Amino acid sequence: MERAWKQVKANRGAPGPDGITLDKFFETFRHHWPVVRQQLLEGTYRPGPCRRKSIPKPNGGERHLGIPNVVDRLIQQAILQVLTPIFDPSFSESSFGFRHGRSAHGATQQIQRTIRSGYRWCVDMDLSKFFDRVQHDVLMTRVSRRVRDRRLLKLIGRFLRAGVMADGLLQPSTEGTMQGGPLSPLLANILLDDFDKVLEARGLRFVRYADDFLIFVRSELSAWRVFRSVERYLTGVLKLAIHRDKSRVRETAGVEFLGYQFHGFAGQIRVSPTSVKKMRQRCKDILRRSRGCSMRRRLRDLRLYLRGWLSYFALEQRRTQMIVLDKWLRRRVRACYWNNWRLPRTRLRKLSALGVPPAEAYPFAHSGKGPWRLSMTSGVQRALTNEWLTAQGLFGLADRWTELAPKRRTA
Repeated sequence: MERAWKQVKANRGAPGPDGITLDKFFETFRHHWPVVRQQLLEGTYRPGPCRRKSIPKPNGGERHLGIPNVVDRLIQQAILQVLTPIFDPSFSESSFGFRHGRSAHGATQQIQRTIRSGYRWCVDMDLSKFFDRVQHDVLMTRVSRRVRDRRLLKLIGRFLRAGVMADGLLQPSTEGTMQGGPLSPLLANILLDDFDKVLEARGLRFVRYADDFLIFVRSELSAWRVFRSVERYLTGVLKLAIHRDKSRVRETAGVEFLGYQFHGFAGQIRVSPTSVKKMRQRCKDILRRSRGCSMRRRLRDLRLYLRGWLSYFALEQRRTQMIVLDKWLRRRVRACYWNNWRLPRTRLRKLSALGVPPAEAYPFAHSGKGPWRLSMTSGVQRALTNEWLTAQGLFGLADRWTELAPKRRTA
């Protein structure tokens, strides 16, 4: 429990329906721990409901997250620490989601190796609302194969059926394993492990990350045969729903997975256009003038975001992509500075202070064109040079991408 508390505290997170935050939890909980411990040992502990949090999906619709109370997160984390050594060693080598020592980078690189081995077709199948539609009895049957303790099985079942608080009303949870709790990813892997074993028994190449997976074959005919058999297994045995509009057979060239896109017979790894679009929108939001904060704060937030973004998308194999994004970022930041210097006299003073002669700065300062248009003009670029922007704290994607090259080769 002490180790579980350290992990829960490190993960931070919002409070559940009871409103108790992590900062206040320890003082409150330590007085109640003897009672909770006794309930756990006797098998009478009952988890509280989760607080529902809905976030929009990029392609429409909503993803429902469940935020448990801190005490329930703590107990789930302790269960996770016990169950992971029992289940994880037997999971498939092609399963990469939510496992120690495995990541999206490993899944991406395995896809590239598979494409280079001559697999030109794949089954790209999407599970519809997977975490919301997991059948409890199907899941618990698979958990009980290795867990014999009835108290623990009963406790896991109670977590699954604890319900959710939505708009102040308690809604029962008759199916699904709500995303947001520490235990949910492991339960998803336990359920889909049977699916992995079926694919391995058939000698199929595949990569799975949680509920996202691709199955690779050498011909279109084989791909359709695999598609139909996989659909029967997932719907008939695991009682899951297939999103038919997003599930298809396709060539591997151009397929997207985990934000990456693969091209050519060599499976060149690129950041997908969807991921680039999301990144640009996020940068616009950070630099938006309506945020009401200083440019120093904007550039700091931008730097933190871009560091994390590039750490994930470091497998991009084209430096030119990073150079293009750097140019766009510099122009966006110049437009932001120009927008802040709203008055012509302010713009004239700033341009002159940055080395542009007043006579040359005058037409730019009094121009009626918008900030985005003026950000690419010679007057603004001579003042807000690349070096000046770097000195202000603008993050350089191409330079950092080059620094990460040795790590990419050894990954």
